[in-house]
Amino acid sequence: MDAEELKRRYGAGERDFSGENLIGVNLEKANLEKANFSGAYLLAANLSRAFLTGADFSGAFLQRADLSFAKVNEAKLTEADLTKANLRGATLVKSLLVRAKLSGAILTAVNLRLSNLSGVNLCSADLRGINLRSANLIDANLSWANLSGARLSGALLRGTILNGVQLKSAFMNGVDLNGVDLDGVNLSETKLSGANLSGANLSAANLSSAQLRVTLLSRSNLHAANLTGASLNKADLCEANLSKADLTGANLSEADLTGAILNMASLQEADLSNAALRGAYLWGANLNVAELHGADLTGASLRGAYLEATDWCKATLTGAILPDGTIHE
Repeated sequence: MDAEELKRRYGAGERDFSGENLIGVNLEKANLEKANFSGAYLLAANLSRAFLTGADFSGAFLQRADLSFAKVNEAKLTEADLTKANLRGATLVKSLLVRAKLSGAILTAVNLRLSNLSGVNLCSADLRGINLRSANLIDANLSWANLSGARLSGALLRGTILNGVQLKSAFMNGVDLNGVDLDGVNLSETKLSGANLSGANLSAANLSSAQLRVTLLSRSNLHAANLTGASLNKADLCEANLSKADLTGANLSEADLTGAILNMASLQEADLSNAALRGAYLWGANLNVAELHGADLTGASLRGAYLEATDWCKATLTGAILPDGTIHE
């Protein structure tokens, strides 16, 4: 079927184009709201700037299709194949993309707010500046995707694969990353205030200058993570593994580090004022010029830690509760 015939039939009131062969069809700027394209073949089709609100693309073949700046709000794209499709600037608010294939797709500046993308394949996709606020990404595959500058506040990411993903400068306030594997992920300058990272694997992750205020990171794996200059004030890091992590200049004031493992961690010039470090492990940790005013170190293990107030180490301990329970004058 060619474009003219499809438009004629649509204009006559027909809406069911399921299973139709529309390979390479040019439907730029076409108004096809609520049309049924389920199972249709739209490979390399031009749907740029088309109006597709409420359309059904369930199981459709949209490989290499051009959907740039198209309006695809409240559409059904369940199990649709959008491999290498161009969705740059498209709007897909409240759309259903469960188990859709978007590997290698261009999704720069796409609006997917409130959409359901559970189980979707976004491996290696270009998602720079994408709006995924409150979107459902449970069990989705985002490995090696570029999410720099993306908006993910309130998104559901439980079970999401994020290996090698780029999240620099992303907005992830309130995001649920419970148990997510973020091994080696770049989260530098990312806003993660109020996020749930409990049990997440952030081993070797780059969180330099990230904002993690009031974030839940209890029992997270942050081994060897880069947290230089990160904002972690009032964060829950209870029993987190921060061994060999670089926390130079980080703000950990009033953070809960009860039972945390900070062996060989760099805490130079870090602000640990009024932090809870009860039972924490700080073997060999570097606390050079660290601020520990009012910190609670009851039962903490400081074997080999650089803490003594010498010429080369000037940690501030005024008012701190020391491991033996005494208060430092």
